[in-house]
Order: sequence, then structure tokens, then C-alpha cells
Amino acid sequence: MLTFPPSSSIRLSRRRLLQAGGIGTIGLSLPQLLHAEQEAAFSGTSGIAAKSCIFIHQYGGLSQLDSWDMKPDAPHEIRGPYSSIETATPGFRICELMPQLAKLSDRYAVIRSMSHKVSIHDRANSMLLAGKEKPATDDPSFGAIVTKLRPTTASIPPHVWLQKYGGGSKPPDHTYLTGGHLGMAYAPMLIGETHTENPASPDFRVRAFDPSDNVTLQRLAQRWKLSRSIQNLSATGTTPEFDSLNLYQQQSFDLLHSSRAKTAFDVNQEAPLLRDRYGRNPLGQNLLFARRLVEAGVRLVNVVAWAGLKADEKFVSLETWDMHGNADVGIFEDGWNGLPFALPRTDQAVATLLLDLEERGLLDSTLVVLVGEFGRTPVISKGAKRIGRDHWPECYSAMVAGAGIRGGAVYGESDARAAYVRSSPVSLEDFTATLFAAMDINPASGISADGFTLRASTGTVIDALL
Repeated sequence: MLTFPPSSSIRLSRRRLLQAGGIGTIGLSLPQLLHAEQEAAFSGTSGIAAKSCIFIHQYGGLSQLDSWDMKPDAPHEIRGPYSSIETATPGFRICELMPQLAKLSDRYAVIRSMSHKVSIHDRANSMLLAGKEKPATDDPSFGAIVTKLRPTTASIPPHVWLQKYGGGSKPPDHTYLTGGHLGMAYAPMLIGETHTENPASPDFRVRAFDPSDNVTLQRLAQRWKLSRSIQNLSATGTTPEFDSLNLYQQQSFDLLHSSRAKTAFDVNQEAPLLRDRYGRNPLGQNLLFARRLVEAGVRLVNVVAWAGLKADEKFVSLETWDMHGNADVGIFEDGWNGLPFALPRTDQAVATLLLDLEERGLLDSTLVVLVGEFGRTPVISKGAKRIGRDHWPECYSAMVAGAGIRGGAVYGESDARAAYVRSSPVSLEDFTATLFAAMDINPASGISADGFTLRASTGTVIDALL
């Protein structure tokens, strides 16, 4: 099992620095040298080509007590109304609302000791996106870093975000819809500006391939050629910002001309029976969409786990998992903001995703992450309108699968009320470092222009999960 030093332990000797002084004569810069060393020290660990990731955000914060970390011996006001059921892993039990995932426990691992200190949605989501407890305003997201360090050669966007955050608890757009200080070349392609723009809608189609009004593809090609000529004449020469803009424009131009991308973004090409297996709801269809994109070469797909609405409900927000009982639906009620509605849909969609990836030979090369920004309070309380659980970051759970993650593993332990971590606490830094490692990316890889000032992650990899 590999171990990875924190960034503070990486040092350059005097000899290495002197060697670096002559590197330019052979056309290699110090950042390139450092990057090459990082790659050499952390490559070939899996024998699999560059990996992809489907990162599912349970926006609002899933209750750990009613899903992955049940406490059947606790008082009723803590344990809630649901029973735990056996899984395929001896001794590992989960909520009865997740029977399909229970049968597949040998394909995934659960962390029961996620922890941080922030109980405010927007800040906690920004922390999750950046993979650190104190992110800077221009920190790139996990997805942006992955696409920076593992670019794709396919004529398709390397990073796609399905379903834009909505509601009063959303993080700022710049935390996930830009590339942060890496530049717009590493920003995701957003699909799902509104709640109706998803593959479960009958009239859904991706409009990114449509050229602007009155502008033909031929005219766009001429504009691109002129833009490249102007850039080549720039007196300032190349800079990281210059290169990022150039790459962003190239990706945009390639997208309009890529038949492969147009095919990948057409969910209607999937068999109706498979679409039914995922579930004809926004989450199910977005996860099927994500699988299509990964299969076509997209490196990172983020999915907001909005489970949709019942037939008689009106749209309120995408915060499916923020189950205070404040939105006219109690946490244990069968409605858009309740567990009996949302958790079975998630169980169906995620279980089908794991099996679909496995059947296509993609599970070993695709990391699947299912996590919210925090958990919920141990004690059930009366919200503004219904029964619910409030925000709780001190102890919560996450599920990870594929890409070499050890199936059937349960890491960390909570106390008797799932309120505080009893053993093996996992910070956002450690969680993100482990995700990088699962994707065969050295967490200590430099992401700043100089190649070593900023690292992908400062966390410690959880070897027990790999």
C-alpha cells in the first residue's frame, strides 16, 4: 500500500536546485521537472488508464442516522422510525430504505467519521468543493484540479456539471462554475440552469451545440483562426492566463464540431428499459447521463442529487436533503423533502449506476462519490412546519466506490448517537486526498504556475480504503 507525504515534507536538495539551473538549456522548466517527478512517483499503481469520477452531491446534508450509520439501540427521538437491514457485508447494516445498495455493499465503502465545524450550507458546500476547511475565494474545485492534472484527449468537455445548485443555501457560483485560479479552461460545462432542464423532462436537449443566431460554423471557424493569429502576435508572450484562455477557446470550438460529444450528450439513445432501471426522475436520469459522459471520455461529472417532485407537488428548491421539516414536508414524510421519497430513488439510481458501470467494464476506472456538505442532528426536532433534523457537521457519512476503492469496507466510528466521531476522524482534506489517490493522482501534485507553491491537497490518504 502506498503512502504519500504531506506537502510540507517535499524538499528540494541544494544539488537538485543547482541541477534545475541548467534545465532550461534542454527545454525543461523547473515546474515541468517537478511535475514529471510527481508523476513518476505516483503512476502505474492500478494498471488502468486515466480514471474518471462521478461526484454526487447530496445537497442539503443527508441524515447519517437514517442511512449509513443507524443506531437501533438509541432512544426513539434519536434513532427515528426506520429499521436497519443486513448488507452483503457481514456486520454492516444500513437503512431499510436502501435495499438495492444493501445487496451491493461489496462494491463500495462507507466512511462514518466525516467531520468539520461549519453548519452553514453555502460555506460547507464551498469547503466540500475545494476539499479544505478554510478555502480561499479563488481556490479551484476538486473537479477543476482533476481536469488540470488529468486532461482528456477526447473531443469532449473534460468536466461537466449536471444540475446547477438552487435555493437559498447554494454556494457562490465561482466556487464550482469557474476553474478558480486555474482559469476558465478548467471550469465545468454546466447543464441544468433550471430545475426543468434535466434528462427526465420530455423536451430535454443539450443546447450547447447550437451556434449563436446568424453565425454559421464556417464563420465561427474563421473567427477562431483570426483569434489564434492575433494571440500569436501578442507582445506579452505566453502566460498561465493566456494559455488557459487559449485552451478554453479551443475546447469550445472543438465542442461545436464534435459528433462524438453530440452523441454522448444524447440520453435518448439509451434503451428505455435501462432508463427505467435508473428511475425516470432527475437524479436517476442525470446519473445515466453521467455514465454516458464518462464512457465518452469526460474526466469529471458532478451531479446535484435532486430527487425531483411527486406528481402533485410544486417546485420549491433543489435542496432535497435539507430535511428540517421547514418546507411543508417532514423528514419522515413521503414528499420531495422527505426520506421515504428521496432515499429509495437514490438507492435505485446509485445501485443501477454501480451495476451499469460494472457491466460495461468501467467501475474499476470510475470513482463514484456520494456525500453531502454535512449530516443532521442526532435528536429529531420540530421544524417551522414539520418534524426534521437540523444541520450537523460534527459527524456524518460518505460513500465511495469504484476506481480501486476497497468494497465492503466501513471506515471510522461514531459514538452511540452518531453525534461525534469516536475513532478515525476524516477531515475534508483527508477525504479529498483519498479521492485523488483513488484516481491515481498524487495529492502532493503542484497546481500553481511555479509547480510547487500550491498542492492539489494537503490531506493524508486513507490507505485502508484503497
